[in-house]
Amino acid sequence: MDVFELEREYLIPFYKRHKVVFVRGEGCWLYDERGKRYLDLVAGIACVAIGHSHPHFVRRVEEQLRKLIHVSNLFYTIPQIELAMKLREITGMDKFFFCNSGTEAVECALKISRKVTGKRKFVALKNAFHGRTMGSLSVTWKEKFRKPFEPLIQPVEFVEPNNVNDLERKVDDDTACVILELVQGEAGVYPLEEGFVKAVFEERDEHHFLVVFDEVQTGFGRTGKWFAKDHYGVKPDVITMAKAMGSGFPIGGVGVTSEVAERLEYTEHASTFGGNPLACVASLATIEVIERENLVENSERVGRYFRERLEEISDDVRGLGLMIGARFERAFEVVERALNRGVVINATSENNLRFVPPLILSEREVDMAVDILNSISGEID
Repeated sequence: MDVFELEREYLIPFYKRHKVVFVRGEGCWLYDERGKRYLDLVAGIACVAIGHSHPHFVRRVEEQLRKLIHVSNLFYTIPQIELAMKLREITGMDKFFFCNSGTEAVECALKISRKVTGKRKFVALKNAFHGRTMGSLSVTWKEKFRKPFEPLIQPVEFVEPNNVNDLERKVDDDTACVILELVQGEAGVYPLEEGFVKAVFEERDEHHFLVVFDEVQTGFGRTGKWFAKDHYGVKPDVITMAKAMGSGFPIGGVGVTSEVAERLEYTEHASTFGGNPLACVASLATIEVIERENLVENSERVGRYFRERLEEISDDVRGLGLMIGARFERAFEVVERALNRGVVINATSENNLRFVPPLILSEREVDMAVDILNSISGEID
């Protein structure tokens, strides 16, 4: 079977793929159709938090497959309630809605913001990425994502990250929400400054909008805490989540405060597949592994070590936990050369690499990756 030729014939060409066919995963490792092994430092773009094919995850999902997969939200199911209870414990939010992806979670958050405030305008940050559907695309900054699909939802204002003066100019009494990635991932892994985040809450108190934290990429231990908000010591009105929530199984969610939930009503939003028993068990199993194996702590510890090692070969390394960005010249070429040598990496721009590996990553695997990157850097120079 020529997978590359069949992809061209049968699939819409939305993706530019690397020429490798993965057929199996175990822990931090992927295997292609020839049996070659690759160290995975992408984890399905920050999704496979507990590693590939974790035995506890596989067992829990398999058990649920034999019980009940889907009945819709016309009925009650136990895993959905269990997951909401657990999320209240680890997020500090009060009530939850379940969907299937990060962009769906952002869509829901934007709708909630307009409904609860009665206002229209969304304020996001320059360099932000919030998704590809029409609402989340409207608050995504980069023109190449937006331009082919305009006109998008309006009004939207974009603020320079960490620029309090720009924030003050652009929020007003018609602002429904300010939506923030506390660590801008697609932009290259740039954490926001604490003073700027504090200023957003001060503006909220004056103009009475909602603060939405997009934690689709930063949630579930990625940054060395359960959620990136825990680094900042603040509680948003709304939080979105997905990616690592099901360690690769499609599930997303929205958490809100009680005050927000009290102003939402029956039939105002819904999802056919959202919160189905199988997805909720996948998320519960993910959380169970993170807790049992202390992966939040591992993310912080190994992430710090990874950044220290990268600083030996890059003059610009940043991030939190195992969400790391680093400057590398000719980054796309570095990605291809690393792939040839058995390391899977992601480039967010011509000069920036992003590392979002499984949270089970070890120092030994870090050393292997950095040694290969160091060798590649020497060749390119």
